[in-house]
Amino acid sequence: MLEKTAPSAAASAGSAPAAALAGIKVLDLTQFEAGPSCTEALAWFGAEVVKVEEPNRGEPGRWGFTDSPDADSHYFIFYNLNKRSVTCNLKSEEGKALLTRLIEKADVLVENMAPGTFARLGFDWPKLSQLNPRLIFAQVKGFAPESPHANYLCFDMIAQAMGGTMGVNGPPDAPPIKPGASVGDTGTGMLTAMGIIAALYQRMATGRGQHIQIAMRDAMLNYCRTPMSRQAALKEQLPRTGNAILGTAPGDLYKCAP
Repeated sequence: MLEKTAPSAAASAGSAPAAALAGIKVLDLTQFEAGPSCTEALAWFGAEVVKVEEPNRGEPGRWGFTDSPDADSHYFIFYNLNKRSVTCNLKSEEGKALLTRLIEKADVLVENMAPGTFARLGFDWPKLSQLNPRLIFAQVKGFAPESPHANYLCFDMIAQAMGGTMGVNGPPDAPPIKPGASVGDTGTGMLTAMGIIAALYQRMATGRGQHIQIAMRDAMLNYCRTPMSRQAALKEQLPRTGNAILGTAPGDLYKCAP
């Protein structure tokens, strides 16, 4: 439970204070990167994150990018630090009962399954809020619920292509280029973590949880606000400029003396 408390005597005496999200319990039903990067950030802030995985193989990130057949992939490790893990078969009644007990004691639940999957398992927002009225339920999807693409699957490159980050990258006389950094995934995860922290703070006043939905495509539009503002002012499509910077002092890649 997140509550406002007075500084402890130890903290007042100069010792390190507790982590910002100490005591917050997070259920992590995410996979690959967009969701795990969010829950990892919460873990860095001190939350107790329990990753719920399918039996036997665990989430696909463990083995889908593995460097060794008998070890978790480095990809998985980089996005799942500071978490604990439990296996749970959500297609069985026993597994659903276990998850229900975890939900009743959780502060936050995050999932990024294919659209509609978690609801079909019996865990939609009305059910979750009934089980735990204080629960913050966060969903990471490719597109907003009202989007014509709401039921489409989405990975980083799709989000970047649909959200504009590829369109503003690359030379003017060449096709769009995907940035090397996976901003579609981790960039969305960071915005999701921000929304969760805001919801936890608001819960101190309302006493109730809420439902958060983050679309990867919309997150990319957010990161493209600078070129979008230029296009809005000029009323025309902006050309890609490579490494050059428009509208300010000269900016580009320049050869410098060694």
